[in-house]
Amino acid sequence: MDGPARTGGQPADDTGCHILHVDMDAFYASVELRERPDLAGKPVIVGSPSGRSVVLSASYVARRFGVRSAMPCALARRLCPHAVFIPPRRSVYSAVSKQVMAVFRSVTPLVEPLSLDEAFLDVSGALRRLGSPAAIGGLIRDRVADEQQITCSVGVAVTKFVAKLASARAKPDGLLVVPRDQTVAFLHALPVGALWGVGERTEESLGRLGLVTVADLAHTPVDTLRRALGDAVGSQLHELAWGRDPRPVVPEQAEKSIGAEETFQRDVDDPEVVLRELLRLSERVAGRLRATEMVGRTVTIKIRFADFTTITRSRTLTGHTDVARTVFATARALYQALGLDRARLRLVGVRVEGLVPAEAGHHQLALDERPQGWREAERAVDRAGARFGAGAVRPASLVPDRVAGQPAGERPRQPPAGPVPDAALAAA
Repeated sequence: MDGPARTGGQPADDTGCHILHVDMDAFYASVELRERPDLAGKPVIVGSPSGRSVVLSASYVARRFGVRSAMPCALARRLCPHAVFIPPRRSVYSAVSKQVMAVFRSVTPLVEPLSLDEAFLDVSGALRRLGSPAAIGGLIRDRVADEQQITCSVGVAVTKFVAKLASARAKPDGLLVVPRDQTVAFLHALPVGALWGVGERTEESLGRLGLVTVADLAHTPVDTLRRALGDAVGSQLHELAWGRDPRPVVPEQAEKSIGAEETFQRDVDDPEVVLRELLRLSERVAGRLRATEMVGRTVTIKIRFADFTTITRSRTLTGHTDVARTVFATARALYQALGLDRARLRLVGVRVEGLVPAEAGHHQLALDERPQGWREAERAVDRAGARFGAGAVRPASLVPDRVAGQPAGERPRQPPAGPVPDAALAAA
């Protein structure tokens, strides 16, 4: 009976293992190394070494020094002082991601992207045309390497959960098959923290019960797990521990929300600075709504205080919108209702939820809105930005003030405690 096998090892039985999880290796860093061959063999970190930025991606050379994604860049610099830091270029990574996803969709229409650099594939319909699941995984790896000059790792298994675990253990640049009859043995050898839904706190709770491995959890009565973790979590972890994960691959999941957030370079207690940032984020979110031809109905703000305490507040509108003016007016009202005049803030965010396609949103005019109003004006700004670059047209309050008496044309004064791009610009 064959056990899990990596590329180059003894072939494993992949019968019935029609779920693949494909994960690009150090995606952002790999894209940068592809265009900077002079950096081969050097530790490369995508992120800004200044301010409060976090590591977006680290090459495997940098990881040998303990550098990891989502780690503060300041810590990464201390761990690897000779690393090469490269500012992120999200548009480049997005373009490469589209090409990679096109490779996946040439194999099967059942592709469920999880992010720019990973996706689940159900290849059951491609077996007769392209061969076994492992052979298809190898084909995908070869095509990505040939067409994009970057590598990926593939997990092949019966379920999504096990396939994702397998791809992580195949890294970097490998393929791991977990045979159907070895699924439980594969899982039970893992630490309990490998299970989906087990974060630090849950792992601590399980540790207090003496549950260290997945096998420990699997052999614990489900009622005990429910009492310790709650009915939903306890039941879910028990099922996963026995390899039971009925979720299908769901292609092209619609975005449920679009948002953006920023971490300030220094903690901010000036409401004017906060409002200006909420305006900028509202402009960004509304622009992304229009670009994806979506409209939303619920506006949410996120506030993180200097002590890392985080709160959110939401308001549902009477109709759907993709207008920055409407998003900002709602975000401003939510913020002002909190009464945080002198509170020290570390981060703010804006998100629009309850998305539907724009043509289904049935945009209605507000009482003070003319037939040709803010919506059309913002779409004109979109067209100007596409032609002359992002930010070519912006609200006056987002244009840096000139120092009093400074001649026009000299460098403008920067807004106090301005934000730096945060890693968490996301569409959930």
